[in-house]
Amino acid sequence: MKMTDRPGDRFDWTLAFILLLLCIVSLFTIGSAQTSGQYQTNFVPLQIKWYILGTFIIAMTMVLDPEQYKKISWWVYGLGILVLFFLAIAPGGEHQIAEKRYGAKRWLHLPIIGTIQPSEFIKTFFILGMAKTIAHHHEKYLHLKKTLQTDFILLGKISLMLIAPLAFIMKQPDLGTSLVFIAVTVAMIIVAGISWKILLPLFASGATLGAGLLWMAVYAQNFMERVLGFDPYQFKRVYSWLDPYSYPSDEGYNLIAAMTGIGSGGLTGKGFQNREVYIPENHTDFIFSVIGEEYGFIGASLVITLYFVLIYHLTRIALELKDPFSVYVCTGIIAMIAFHVFENVGMNIQLLPITGIPLPFISYGGSSLFSNMLAIGLVFSMKYHHRTYLFDSTDTD
Repeated sequence: MKMTDRPGDRFDWTLAFILLLLCIVSLFTIGSAQTSGQYQTNFVPLQIKWYILGTFIIAMTMVLDPEQYKKISWWVYGLGILVLFFLAIAPGGEHQIAEKRYGAKRWLHLPIIGTIQPSEFIKTFFILGMAKTIAHHHEKYLHLKKTLQTDFILLGKISLMLIAPLAFIMKQPDLGTSLVFIAVTVAMIIVAGISWKILLPLFASGATLGAGLLWMAVYAQNFMERVLGFDPYQFKRVYSWLDPYSYPSDEGYNLIAAMTGIGSGGLTGKGFQNREVYIPENHTDFIFSVIGEEYGFIGASLVITLYFVLIYHLTRIALELKDPFSVYVCTGIIAMIAFHVFENVGMNIQLLPITGIPLPFISYGGSSLFSNMLAIGLVFSMKYHHRTYLFDSTDTD
């Protein structure tokens, strides 16, 4: 029996190369996006700095092995809840520790570090806590026969883990991040092995509830505002999604501009820095529209293909791992990245409502990039510390 133990063999060079390609796409696209003149800041050097710091985060993340992450997972989850609680009670406004933008209190001003969005990091903390909860449950009931009762107990634990961060994030309000938490939870519930006798009615009820809320957003706004506590601006998001041309100078402006830019790119695009459509915040949430306009259908398809390769590679890693905790962590990270890509691309082409979710590893932003690098660092760690045993067919014991 042999065990691969050389660091170079255990390091995931393929994943590193995929991240390098995403970094190159990010720098070129941000460099082109800022030619619109909306900002005086050159974001490319800043994004390079975030990537360098993100690489350091990955290196630090790889120091700990899965067993150590398993021991601290509930602690970091609890820390995340405390940070969200602090953000909720902290005074918000100009020159305050909490910052309000567009009516939402989502950012903290920290000494030296600067402005961060805590919910970005807490997504990864949540994945760790959820993975530990599921793994611990299965260990506890290892010697008992799996029943609907044990599945309901596990589902109850998962629900309790979700309620606290979701309540704080919805209060900010941040619909996009809330949907990310729900998507991660759904993926981990499926992988946790809960019976489909429970999941099918649960998912059917969730789909019905979602459709009902969408219907009420269109036809029963007063009820949602008075009884359910929704803000009027959230209804505008729905209206501008369904019919953006009725709100050309308001909520629908960005969506119209994004679709116009992507559509005008045609098959091959207009070329680097040859955009003609102005889109606010095109270096962050609407960066995919820049790709579509400058590089056309072919360029946009290549970027989406790159994400497919990333998700496929992460899935392969999850299937190779033997430790259940590591598998659950990888599942949550895959779901998080996949949902981010699906939602960001979807909101640029009117497939989904605009929720302010960045495109992973490409959109400008320190908090988003650090969060994704932290999550990917966990995958690097799971792969690096995973021991692969190679059995020689000629060996006999």
